[in-house]
Amino acid sequence: MRNPNRSVGCAHHLAWWAQPTLLVLFAVDVATAQTSYPMLMSLKPVAAQVGQSSEHTLKSRYTMLGAYDVVVTGDGVTGEVIHPEVKEGEQPDLQEIKIRFNVASDALPGVRDFRIGTPNGVSTLGQLVIAEDAVIQENGDNDAREKAHAITLPATVCGAIEKAEDVDYFKFTVAADQALSFHVRSQRLQDRIHDLQQHVDPILSIRDGNGTTLAAADNYFFADPFLHHEFKHAGEYFLEIRDVRYEGNQYWEYAIEIHGRPFVTNVFPLAVGRGQQTKFEFVGHQLPDKHEAFVSVPLDKPTGPQWWKLPMGDAVTNPVPVVVSDLPVFTELESANNTPQAAQQVSLPVGVSGRIESESDIDCFSFAAMKGERFSFEVVARRQQSALDSHLRILDATGKQLTLNDDMRLGKRNFADSLVENWEAPADGTFVIEIRDLHLRGGADFVYFIRATRSLPSFELFIDTDKTQLTPGTGGAIFVRAERKNGFTGEIQLGIEGLPAGVAASCGRILADKGQDGCIVLQAAPDAPMTLANVQVTGKATHSVKDGESFDLTAVALPYQETYQPGGGRGHWPAEIHTVSIGAASDIVAVTLSEYDITLKPGESKQIDVKLERAEGFDKNVTLDVTYNHLNSVYGDSLPKGVTLEKPKSKTLLTGKTVEGHITLTAAKDAPPVERQQICVMAGVSLNFVMKATYASKPLFVAVVAAEPEGEQK
Repeated sequence: MRNPNRSVGCAHHLAWWAQPTLLVLFAVDVATAQTSYPMLMSLKPVAAQVGQSSEHTLKSRYTMLGAYDVVVTGDGVTGEVIHPEVKEGEQPDLQEIKIRFNVASDALPGVRDFRIGTPNGVSTLGQLVIAEDAVIQENGDNDAREKAHAITLPATVCGAIEKAEDVDYFKFTVAADQALSFHVRSQRLQDRIHDLQQHVDPILSIRDGNGTTLAAADNYFFADPFLHHEFKHAGEYFLEIRDVRYEGNQYWEYAIEIHGRPFVTNVFPLAVGRGQQTKFEFVGHQLPDKHEAFVSVPLDKPTGPQWWKLPMGDAVTNPVPVVVSDLPVFTELESANNTPQAAQQVSLPVGVSGRIESESDIDCFSFAAMKGERFSFEVVARRQQSALDSHLRILDATGKQLTLNDDMRLGKRNFADSLVENWEAPADGTFVIEIRDLHLRGGADFVYFIRATRSLPSFELFIDTDKTQLTPGTGGAIFVRAERKNGFTGEIQLGIEGLPAGVAASCGRILADKGQDGCIVLQAAPDAPMTLANVQVTGKATHSVKDGESFDLTAVALPYQETYQPGGGRGHWPAEIHTVSIGAASDIVAVTLSEYDITLKPGESKQIDVKLERAEGFDKNVTLDVTYNHLNSVYGDSLPKGVTLEKPKSKTLLTGKTVEGHITLTAAKDAPPVERQQICVMAGVSLNFVMKATYASKPLFVAVVAAEPEGEQK
């Protein structure tokens, strides 16, 4: 994969699209129906081996004809399209192609996101497992023990639970007293598949030659099984995998990593501070007698959840979850701390690394606070492969509950980790952080990390999608949502880095107070080449404090991939990358407005005429809007407060060959004044019940003037 990233800042001054331009016409086949980007559904085999090059079959909804690039997250893995033979003049609906992945010998094992670039835009995300052992793909005729696919271990076995009542069998031979680990990745590979809707729930079993079940595993890493088993007798055995409900789907791919090496599930402590040396204790299976490692963390090490390979004797571990903290880290002491009276003392701000060692274990940590001080307490556990389903409480010194939290919400999703945010100390005194497992379970792999910090003003940013599709001469909108925290109410200026050549950006803002969304409007030059690049969206703000003092705040936006939910809902799943692509000319060639800068008085309405340029032969319905909506939910709305699109006075449905419509924006009588807030008009073309292709106009700026004093109104 080439690195297409280039840094291009936002243009708030005169951009290239404000200059007189000559429209360049591209020699492409005309569109006769809605043109969709590919929505990836499966990869076969779903795993690739470290240090090897391998070919894989990629399936999608909608054509991948002309695919030209493969983007893979992380380092050490690249991909390339193996172009199929296509006869001259043919335009096949190519929903299956070959991809070659090249994996470096030092590539970190685990799961990578990938996507492809095509003339119709970039695809949705697919997932690829990077495995240490040879990859074996099921032979497709192994749904009975007598048909079991013979495999040689160690191996990564790949297949699919492809139909109802499908049961896949593999047979293997072991020596007496040999121990093996069986790690399934399947359900976790399906979170980002756009149109899967129902996920697999795999169950794994080991049977002897008579068919007797020796061991079985269901849920371990979320719904995926993990099984460690020691075989007392040498001989031939059978591995069975199926859906626990006996359901199936051609896209329910799995990878089973099978080996006899040490397998580390967690480390204790889970977290380490920058600039500190830590002794990690390994938790897992087939560990050596000395199952620990000393690690020094450089001061410049990035912070946050990470995956590391740690030294283990003369070898290294499999990748293990670690949190690097910018806080001083306190590791739970061996002394009992099950009650507020026995709580271990910490000084805030601090990172607390601990473990719920046994059933019904409760950990308590005490801290001093003064009346009115505000603190936030965030648990990192389940998100980093811990078995803990945390339950967090803040108590007073007598054990009286002051607040609690079970599951936290981050952006658009809930997590089993806990978060108590912006808690205020009711009086001077000593208080207690209490953590336990919700179900009172415990064990060596119930590790956790608690970030206990002062509740300072801040904000987080989330991008509504993980991709922006452009065509030559057209625009696209990136909607960014802010979650303000701990008293921050200010304006947020958006920015973007890494745009491909030929794309300009006008970066909007998220308005102060209750403003939630802002947008970045991208515009591709008429002669922009077909390309793609991963971008980073950021936000900057200034928070004012008393006596005229202020400090700057920044945040990097987290992208989401859209998913098709059962019943037609629009779901979201966090993604690592947001990709901007320029494809070939498509259904809509241009969206132009009668004006791009309007001013409204409170109570006033204004009509903006909209004109489309359709591709020749494209006569499907197009809808106009200034907000991004699905069903009854609004996912992007950068309009000023009090300004709305007045549907009865607008023509937003353009049927057949209609190319002219209009929108009417109305300011409420109590709309507050605002200077030029950036929005855009989007022309939407439905791809399916949930997804749509959107073509944006150049930025439209909306201002609202202050209401006239009542005595001066006419």
